[in-house]
Amino acid sequence: MKGLADHRTEILSRSRESSLRARLIARDETALVELIDLASPWLLGIAQSMLSEQEESEEVVFDSFKIAWDKVGTLPAGDEQRLIPWLCRVTRNRAIDRLRTRRRHRTKLELARAFEAPGEAAAAPAEPNEAALPGWHVHQSVHEALTALPADQLAAVRLAYFNGLSQSEIAAELEIPLGTVKTRLRLGFDKLREALAPLRDWVL
Repeated sequence: MKGLADHRTEILSRSRESSLRARLIARDETALVELIDLASPWLLGIAQSMLSEQEESEEVVFDSFKIAWDKVGTLPAGDEQRLIPWLCRVTRNRAIDRLRTRRRHRTKLELARAFEAPGEAAAAPAEPNEAALPGWHVHQSVHEALTALPADQLAAVRLAYFNGLSQSEIAAELEIPLGTVKTRLRLGFDKLREALAPLRDWVL
């Protein structure tokens, strides 16, 4: 996935990206419209592959463009901070925030249930019919593909895409060489790419 994402970020020439970035810093709204037209399909693909929910993914992409409009002027110059890759990272981080919010909500709900008074006939909140939600089969397929990975590859992939860690941070977290992290991610993403090929129309 990462290799594929890296390829997607090359959707602008260096000169055009530099010009677009300068126009955004100058508060040129037509530059923002141009950026939205160019980057929306890629950002929506990132958000949907993580959240498996169309409306929430669109909200994440909207938030990402708002951050780009507000923060592009603070982005350091240089190849390591190119506009489109940075925007992809912003989108992934916003999606991670949404996933963390979901987990906190589930934890609070479980705690509330655990502390219900004995004998209290509290009405249980209606559970959503997840199978009927748009994108549920994507979520299910991604989950199955992830759990099929070897444990070492799964750990690296989760830290990269669900915790948002860089490769060097993953190496420190797992206490393994950086080269080993790169190998595990490459092997894991190759397996995921093959397993999720039927979902191409959903996540691209």
